[in-house]
Amino acid sequence: MSRVLVTGAGSGLGAALARGFAARGDQVLVTDVDGDAAKAVADGIGAEHRALDVTTDDWAAAREWCAEHWGGLDVLVNNAGVGSGGRMERIPLADWDWIWDINVRGVVRGCAEFIPVFKEAGAGHLVNIASLAAIMNLPGMASYNVTKAGVLALSETLRHELRPYGITTTVVCPGFFQTNLNDRLRTPDPAALRLSRKLMASATVTADDVAARVIAGVAARRFLVHTHRDGRRAHLLKRLLPGVVDRQVAKYWARIRPAMEK
Repeated sequence: MSRVLVTGAGSGLGAALARGFAARGDQVLVTDVDGDAAKAVADGIGAEHRALDVTTDDWAAAREWCAEHWGGLDVLVNNAGVGSGGRMERIPLADWDWIWDINVRGVVRGCAEFIPVFKEAGAGHLVNIASLAAIMNLPGMASYNVTKAGVLALSETLRHELRPYGITTTVVCPGFFQTNLNDRLRTPDPAALRLSRKLMASATVTADDVAARVIAGVAARRFLVHTHRDGRRAHLLKRLLPGVVDRQVAKYWARIRPAMEK
């Protein structure tokens, strides 16, 4: 049985992860910027809960809670994140600050807070939720792509930096699945929001499906977890035949660009 803290667990993938870890018998601390949402999820699975804004010093209080009530932590899941999109020249700098603070600095804060805990214990597992966008970098998604690529880069760094201390790192790169990410999506391009909604509505993969694959990857101590078959295929194709991927992306952009320019 592991002691697991999940951020952004009041809904979507975070809630599915909390349910999945609890179902396998783990102790789970459900955290979310919305404390009431965290409580609702926790009450449904018999878990603990706390309000945690990943952009603040709430992290220190969460670490202290884990020390006091659990005597430490085994798995930290940095799941909290938001979405944005649009053409580069139209994205306000305020939106860059907003998404960077949550998607990147939020993960950095969590890692920095709990790595000393893991080092002292001689064990621990960091799980950082990135996105297939970290690898594929589609046009019209600059701010989101950059933040998720940052999470991937951080995870690759920590994978080697922390291994000598008995600490494992996993980074997850899901594609589109049914979630509420669009509820807080920021974009200057209405077409980008329409496209995102369309892709999510057509997705056959659910948050519970993604959570199950993440938890299996964590149990296997895998570094990179692809939750979608087409994501694994796209990553492999980009590595082996980058020219083919370039042509596909160009065709994709030629198809959606006119809508964004309206």
